Amino acid sequence: MSETFDAIVVGAGPSGNSAAYTLAKAGLKVLQIERGEYPGSKNVQGAILYSDALERMIPDFRDEAPLERHIIEQQMWVLDDESYVGSTYRSAAFNREPYNRYTIIRAQFDKWFSKKVQEAGALIICETTVTDLIMDGNRVIGVRADREGGEIYADIVILADGVNSLLARKAGFHAELDPANVALAVKEIHFLPQETVEARFNISGEEGVVIEMAGKITQGMMGTGFLYTNKESITLGVGCMLSDFKKQKTTPYQLLEEMKAHPAIAPLIAGGEMKEYAAHLIPEGGYKAIPKIFGDGWLMVGDASMFVNAVHREGSNLAMTSGRLAAETVIELKANGKYMTESNLALYREKLDDSFVMKDLKKYKELPSIMHKNPQFFTTYPELVNGAAHHMLTVDGVDKKTKEREIRGSFMKKRSLFGLMGDAFKMWRAFE
Repeated sequence: MSETFDAIVVGAGPSGNSAAYTLAKAGLKVLQIERGEYPGSKNVQGAILYSDALERMIPDFRDEAPLERHIIEQQMWVLDDESYVGSTYRSAAFNREPYNRYTIIRAQFDKWFSKKVQEAGALIICETTVTDLIMDGNRVIGVRADREGGEIYADIVILADGVNSLLARKAGFHAELDPANVALAVKEIHFLPQETVEARFNISGEEGVVIEMAGKITQGMMGTGFLYTNKESITLGVGCMLSDFKKQKTTPYQLLEEMKAHPAIAPLIAGGEMKEYAAHLIPEGGYKAIPKIFGDGWLMVGDASMFVNAVHREGSNLAMTSGRLAAETVIELKANGKYMTESNLALYREKLDDSFVMKDLKKYKELPSIMHKNPQFFTTYPELVNGAAHHMLTVDGVDKKTKEREIRGSFMKKRSLFGLMGDAFKMWRAFE
């Protein structure tokens, strides 16, 4: 005999856990299904935890969550083959409680979050794949899993199964993924003594540093690299658009190996023992790539909904917020005695539109197409910027006025005046 729940959540990442926790905390009968061996085993992220998104659900999370380091410094690097030009923001304000951001190890954090979901009253089943949504006409009424008694029914099904949501595609809720809207990222964790990590990044105690990178490390492809400090390890990785990998005929692993060998990066991980390697698809199509996110009997959250702000490298906070808002929508409808129809579930979109999630994605809606059409942002400009810095800082008897004239000539040779003006206008459009 099949069991019926108030809600079924498919997936145990940040969005799925947020939805399941919020629903269970409100007293609803919740089933969460995860295909991995344990929550976090199939999830990959840098990983940065944004305090605000979690604090809205679990105000005292800092007392028990497995956190690595609170971030006090953000660096941005633009690299050519041998150098980088960077900017740094380091703040004493970020070194005072309550801390704003943390580095985390996803496997450990997701296990902790899952435990909180269970303590709230949800039932979690792992090592189980949801193969189909059970439909009654156009309405989702449950799921079918790959185990005995696998037909399970619920008033609402929340899809939190990642960017490549096979369930949504099979049900016709969104089309096949466009490789131009999805990035493939790879990361490694290199273990080092805590004192070594702190000495290399000028930090102490539980302070942390984040470095975001762009330029020649992506070999002309649209993408970025990252490096985060953990307590006794360094996480680093790189990601580029799936469509670009196909064109370049290179692999993410090759790209990561070359990135690790860069003169600016190699010393930071020297002597580390690599113990974890993972790959992950990241939705980076932005606002214009968002699929349908609600319908009769179902809602979609997190990466499955393309909720990633590529400009600011934010994902987990959008995932947690969308999961919480989806749950709050269900709770509100149930409290008012309303059915989980498409028209009623439109409240979810209203809540998202009123949040930073949609406001930020809408603000940068033009950026993906601009970057796709202008590869010079990842090739020509890093060379010009780093070359100009090298030329100006080389003391060789040439006067600075002549050097400035030579730098202007180099820029004009690589990009015409109209090209430079056009690129400036495109970037203004992307960030207006």
